[in-house]
Amino acid sequence: MTDYLVLGGGSAGCVLAARLSENPEVRVCLVEAGRDISQRTMPAAIRSRYPGRAYLDVRNIWQRLTALMGAGTPTSPSTERRYEQARILGGGSAINALMANRGAPADYDEWDALGARGWNWQACAPWFRRIEHDCDFAGDHHGHNGPLRIRRARPERVSPFVRAVIAALEQRGYRHKVDQNAAWEDGSFLGAFAVSADGERIPTSVCYLTDDVRRRPNLRIVTDTLVDRVLFDGTKARGARLLHADGNREDIDAREVIVCAGAIHSPALLMRSGIGPAAELAALGIPLVADRPGVGGNLMEHPSIAVSAWLPRRLRTPFPDEHHEQAIVRFSSGLPDTPAGDMHGAILSRSGWHSIGYRLGTIFFWVNKSYSRGRLALASTDPHDEPRVDFRLLSDARDLERLKHAVRFGAATLAVPSVKTQCGPVFPSSYSPRVAKVAVPGMSNALQRGTLSALLDIAGPLRGWLIRRIVTRGVSLGDLLEDDAALTRFVMQSVGVTWHPSGTCRMGAPDDPLAVTDPAGAVYGVTGLRVCDASLMPSIPCANTNLPTIMIAERIADMMAAEARGEHEAASPATPASPTAGSPPHPARDTA
Repeated sequence: MTDYLVLGGGSAGCVLAARLSENPEVRVCLVEAGRDISQRTMPAAIRSRYPGRAYLDVRNIWQRLTALMGAGTPTSPSTERRYEQARILGGGSAINALMANRGAPADYDEWDALGARGWNWQACAPWFRRIEHDCDFAGDHHGHNGPLRIRRARPERVSPFVRAVIAALEQRGYRHKVDQNAAWEDGSFLGAFAVSADGERIPTSVCYLTDDVRRRPNLRIVTDTLVDRVLFDGTKARGARLLHADGNREDIDAREVIVCAGAIHSPALLMRSGIGPAAELAALGIPLVADRPGVGGNLMEHPSIAVSAWLPRRLRTPFPDEHHEQAIVRFSSGLPDTPAGDMHGAILSRSGWHSIGYRLGTIFFWVNKSYSRGRLALASTDPHDEPRVDFRLLSDARDLERLKHAVRFGAATLAVPSVKTQCGPVFPSSYSPRVAKVAVPGMSNALQRGTLSALLDIAGPLRGWLIRRIVTRGVSLGDLLEDDAALTRFVMQSVGVTWHPSGTCRMGAPDDPLAVTDPAGAVYGVTGLRVCDASLMPSIPCANTNLPTIMIAERIADMMAAEARGEHEAASPATPASPTAGSPPHPARDTA
């Protein structure tokens, strides 16, 4: 029998497998639906510090997963679009934008207030330090022995466009500061990335599941394998049923099962296993194990929109292999009932991996602290069928108003004379299905992209007309700024996501009927079953969700180890130990 069966090898699952298997007396099995990647087998597109190809490669994602975007109202019906989520060992850390953001201290105090007791900032901050090896800053605020190497964008490799936007923000009162993970305040910052010593991607399947960790005799890693459902004896989880790529079925018995399949697939797996809203499960003929109506609810995302500009040659990046998200701006909307720093803008040196994207600079905005909530439900009991996902983006009016504010903010920033006189036409943009389709590699798309790129280069005074005719299809930034109704329609129709799903198996108090787990990830109503991934988040943090997810996994692994030792509380990592799965320490360099 396996002691710990970890279902899902994403950012959290790899952390758990590495940490739990540090105890040689327990047996750990990690199961992942996608393929394995290690330090030696990482493809070039994944290894690269420019991530623009990794998340477009259909071999790395759930190819049939779609989601409804939009508020889902009669005046703003939702549209169904492909929703890219990782299906590969390492999960999002293997295909995401590499960003290393902790979020606001208030995010974690909010978790505690919402019923996830013990997840306040004071408790979480030491764990952020534990996972870090910060290469730029010394001092107690940053970690120095963790498995994740954190580096900021190198100033000498920042593109001329990004530098111009930073200067424009300074003129608008947004000072440039050195560390976005220090004091929570508005301003611009160079991007902080989780990368190797060579500046390459470092997914959790590499920095936690090192070669030494993979050689542990008590750790089994199973890839290219779907999980059908968790198996129960009454309300006691006893293992899981696996479906291998060759069609064979395998039942694995386990003392404890930990679901780490992500905020989309973890609730789907729980529901297939009989844990979820009783009426929905009955309609699909699924025997009820525990009636937990919160499973699949509280679905959160960071809604997004963008403002772009055509770049003449002198503003294009001279380092096309560099990361494109070279700086960020954090700002406050000032809208009632919203916190400070509730808005985020990623300043992109290029807007895509291809020739068109190379000619466009973008400020990609998202609502850092969003309030809209969606839901997902099973489409069938077949694990090959994706769940029905409805984000209900902008269903909370505060999110809509703040994305409209973001368009105005981007327009005002790119209208600062020092930028405006250097750039070409400025226009509203978004990551639409049309943009995603054009970005797919292939001869036909390459011909179209090459033709449009050449036309944009030679268009001269007709460039604005060409962009409005072909790129924005009749929408102009000026029209949107002059007509609030038109701006509202554009944002509602064009709203995108940031691939930060969260909240669908949220932690909460025992008397909260919509809570799915306790603060240690243990699922209410059953025994021997936990959840550990971004689905636990009671509210969405003001950050890319990868770093907070890894922090969650580290804490829960420690809680589990403490429980195994018979302790009531996990030890504090106030003085982080160098993890056996991590990278060797390197001297920190203080650039403050």
